[in-house]
Order: sequence, then C-alpha cells, then structure tokens
Amino acid sequence: MRKLAMYALWLVPFAIHSQDVTRYKLPNSNFPISAAVEVPAGKSLVFLSGQMASMPKNAKGTGAASADTLDTKAQTVGALENIKKQLDGMHLSLGDVVKMNVFLVADKNKDNKLDFEGFMTGYTQFFGTKDQPNLPARSAVQVAALVSPSALVEIEVVAVRP
Repeated sequence: MRKLAMYALWLVPFAIHSQDVTRYKLPNSNFPISAAVEVPAGKSLVFLSGQMASMPKNAKGTGAASADTLDTKAQTVGALENIKKQLDGMHLSLGDVVKMNVFLVADKNKDNKLDFEGFMTGYTQFFGTKDQPNLPARSAVQVAALVSPSALVEIEVVAVRP
C-alpha cells in the first residue's frame, strides 16, 4: 500500500481534474491514455457492455459481410460511435469515460498481425482531441476471436456520471 501511495503522489503533478474526476497523465509521454483515473466517492459508475462496429450486410442482404469490408480502424470508429450513441442516450459523453478495455483480433489482411496503428488512428479521433481531451485509463489485448466472425475490435467502457 505504501508503494501505491508513493506512486500516486509522484503522479500528482501530472493530474488533470475534471468534473471532480482526477486523470493522471502518463509521465514523460504523449501517449493518449491516462496512467490512472480517480473517481471520488458518491459518483455513479456506468458499465457499458462491449460494443463492436455495425457490420455491413453481405451481397445477399443477410448476415455480416466478410472481414475484408471493415479494417481495424473502421471497426474502431464504428465501435466508438456506437458507444457514443449509447452514452448520449444516458445523458453521458465520451468525456465521461474513465476506463476502457479493448479486445483486438489479428487482421488476416495484415499477415495475421494485430493492427494496433489502425486502432490508434480510430481511437484518437475520439480521445485526446481539442474538443474531447479527457483520456481514460485503458487496456488493449489481442484475442483469438470475437463472437462475430468478421469482428476485429470490441470495446467496453466504464463512465462516471458527472
């Protein structure tokens, strides 16, 4: 516990306070995530289930099209747009997101390698912008597959009600 307290004190000069939520910047880094996010007592947390991009229909109008139709960047943007829409319906915004878990599948069109650059290109359209500077604490992991065979990206978030 003492080490955690020392670490938290070390991060204080890098803290950004917003709506009573404290976001601790990554020291000596411009990477667009928070090292930690502190939510004060009495705030409500909202846990959103994982979201994926809406997949286009195949040529016959049924089922999801092949994975060739949406790359990691496009699926990231689609998932975050779905999250934004869901948050809007609850009178919240992406700026209220304090924690994000990202599940990524290797892209068969990229030599079966994870397209983290594509993910980050989509992610930075929504987080760390001039209009939305709040950065969540975030984990990103590679998984073998997601429930939809065409899916490369699934994102779940936790938001705090201001």
